[in-house]
Amino acid sequence: MITGFRQKHIEEVFRTPIVQQTAFWSEVKRRMGISSIACNFRVNEADITTQGEGSQAINSDVLVVLRQVDANHSIAYVPYGPELEPADEYRGAFLEELSECMRSLLPRDCFMIRYDLAWESFWARDEEAFTPEGIWLGPPAHKLQELRFNFTTHKRNLRKAQSNILPSNTIFLDLRKDEASLLQSMKPKTRYNIGLAQRSGVSVSVAGTKNLNRWYALYRETSHRNNFYLHGIEHFRAVLTSRAENTLSPAEVCLLIAEHDNEPLAAMFLVITGNRGTYLYGASSSHKRNLMATYALQWRAITLAKEIGCTEYDMFGISPNPDPDHPMYGLYRFKTGFGGEIYHSMGCWDYPIEEGIYSYFTATELTSQGYHIN
Repeated sequence: MITGFRQKHIEEVFRTPIVQQTAFWSEVKRRMGISSIACNFRVNEADITTQGEGSQAINSDVLVVLRQVDANHSIAYVPYGPELEPADEYRGAFLEELSECMRSLLPRDCFMIRYDLAWESFWARDEEAFTPEGIWLGPPAHKLQELRFNFTTHKRNLRKAQSNILPSNTIFLDLRKDEASLLQSMKPKTRYNIGLAQRSGVSVSVAGTKNLNRWYALYRETSHRNNFYLHGIEHFRAVLTSRAENTLSPAEVCLLIAEHDNEPLAAMFLVITGNRGTYLYGASSSHKRNLMATYALQWRAITLAKEIGCTEYDMFGISPNPDPDHPMYGLYRFKTGFGGEIYHSMGCWDYPIEEGIYSYFTATELTSQGYHIN
């Protein structure tokens, strides 16, 4: 199925809308002391699609982040990769073969490969996985997921991870629409809040590295309020200043800050890769929330991505359904107000290399989801 598998230079990683599969993201990780490798491969279209005619070869690649677990053990983490998505019935066999090809390039202390798959969930198109009202019920138990994914594999070695790292549910907006159509696609309350913020004097501007401390103050406040993992400020400095301009997959990064009377009320990182704008990180103040600064901020990011030439916008992370008990329910309510299409991906899947070490690791692994720890 896979031919021509080889390691290649990070600078040669192909252009892609997936932020975490770019040379830009590798550079961000390098500045944080984390290494990565890039692998190139070819597959015959007929081997991974149901419509392939058999003669066309697809040239693709994958970025692999190498994460040290302790002094003697490491894992290979593939954030939102590989981008190449086979038809459902070929997914397991393809990922198994890719994993076996990859083994020779990994460090000797690497005991597993973890794929954070952006492929659409098998059950996102299954009518039985939805309520009569159209609410997604989510995938079945892990064992049933593994049974389906491994159906065409030889080793039955693909395991569903206990939790996901990157968000496995998001919303995509179609930026090919004009602004009037985008606004019309929103919920009435969202349109009203955008207008309210503008009438209240909330302004949104693109900021540089000199405003990083202002961002971080809002981010730290948001982390404490919502109890999520707190990155150090140097992580965001790396994101804001890395460009990878002399590569095939650079990025444009904009730090947007919404203010009222010179007081920062909300901020976010907009990352442009390929044809996509991604809302990568966001933060807001508990002060003056009645001014709806987050709505003005998000609308400006959407229009800015459109102005730059993006054709889609990734809201990057919601709960899988409108469950008030889910920790990301607030994001679901906020982001679905902007319209767009909800997308459910496969989430994290493991390919153990050293079974004993892998079993110990998964037995002790924290089960809480660590969004953005990528």
